[in-house]
Amino acid sequence: MGKFGEELIESAREALAIAEGRIEPARIIRPEAIDVAAIRKDLKLSQGKFAARFGLSAATVRDWEQGRRVPDRIARNLLLVIRHAPETVERALLAETAGRRSPHR
Repeated sequence: MGKFGEELIESAREALAIAEGRIEPARIIRPEAIDVAAIRKDLKLSQGKFAARFGLSAATVRDWEQGRRVPDRIARNLLLVIRHAPETVERALLAETAGRRSPHR
């Protein structure tokens, strides 16, 4: 077996030991909480308009803001992009919607 194979097996053993609680992980990365309400309010949008503009469910936005749910990794990434470049996200979503209606696509 090559070096890569040995490292892979050792990594699997380490993952099992962490899962079983026999050892502590080298580090734990916890993503920072994201303030969905602040992002929405900075854009001066209601929950419904924010959801519609960015292809989200209004109920999901409400649940995020009220702490009943937490955005998953992909939703968090989208929210970060919305926070920094909302026009870019909106253009991409509009282009995708227009592309689906185009018979040339």
